[in-house]
Amino acid sequence: MNLENTQVQMRKGVLEFCILSIIARGEVYASDMLEELTNAKIMVVEGTLYPLLTRLRKAGLVDYKWVESISGPPRKYYTLTDKGNQFLQGLRSTWNELVTSTNTIVNHV
Repeated sequence: MNLENTQVQMRKGVLEFCILSIIARGEVYASDMLEELTNAKIMVVEGTLYPLLTRLRKAGLVDYKWVESISGPPRKYYTLTDKGNQFLQGLRSTWNELVTSTNTIVNHV
C-alpha cells in the first residue's frame, strides 16, 4: 500500500467541501480558489478544479457571472446558490460528525 496515494485520496475526499466553503464567503475567481487550495496543501490543479466547478454548477449548487477585466479576458466569478448553501450546511454537519468520530477513534488511549 502506498502512503502518498492514500493521502491524495483523503484530500480528494474533502475537495468539494473545501471548494464550496471558499465560494460561500462571496464571489470568487477560480484561480483564487486554486491558490487557496494549494496554500492549504489540498494539492489541486486546474485540470481537477474546473471539471468539479462545472459539475457543481450542473448540480445547481454554484452559479457564476462574467466580469470584465482591465488586464485581460472576462473572468468567471462563482457564488453559491440557495441549494448550494443548504448542501454545504449538510456537508458541514457531516464533517463535524466525522471529525468527532475520527478523533474518538484515533485518540483512544
